[in-house]
Amino acid sequence: MKTPYKNIYKVLKLNRFIVLAVVIFAMLSSTFSLWMAFKTNKKALNSAFAINTDGSIIPLKLVTQKENFQVEALAHLDLFHKYFYNIDASNYERNLEKALWLGNSSVDNLYRQKKADGVYNRLLQYSLVQKVLSIDSQIEEQNGTYVFRTVSVFEINRGSIIDTYELVSSGNLIPVDRNFPNNPHGLLITEYFENTLKKLSDESREK
Repeated sequence: MKTPYKNIYKVLKLNRFIVLAVVIFAMLSSTFSLWMAFKTNKKALNSAFAINTDGSIIPLKLVTQKENFQVEALAHLDLFHKYFYNIDASNYERNLEKALWLGNSSVDNLYRQKKADGVYNRLLQYSLVQKVLSIDSQIEEQNGTYVFRTVSVFEINRGSIIDTYELVSSGNLIPVDRNFPNNPHGLLITEYFENTLKKLSDESREK
């Protein structure tokens, strides 16, 4: 007697073969995935750290963050010193307003002191032009605090006379929220102080 159905044993045998094939493929795929994950993790561990100068291990992510901070900190200090000291009768109000965004009350107090001493009045009265020639900043981390020391060289043009000065200033840097365009680097100068100011002779300038 003929039946419309195939032999039940052949069907079961085929199903078992398919199931076994799927299971074996899944096991091989899982094994390969685990091996690749292990290999990638091992490679990442071997390349995710850097050696500090004292022999200690530093995560590369932290190294990158510090490198980025160093670049932004130097740019921040460069911007501040240009705004605060690169001034003349036509731009000093605008530049000083921008500089005050980059520092805290220590910068504001210095600005008020200079204003009380008549620095900006003399700028207007004699049409002085104060131009920054160079800015060299050094940044160091001390117990979680970023301390800087900046040497700025600027000249004061009095018309027939041009005098050049070297200013050494110092302070700290702290991270704050970025404020475009007022504070694009997200840093704030604190404890700012003008350490020394000396007039450079022609011989020292040539050196």
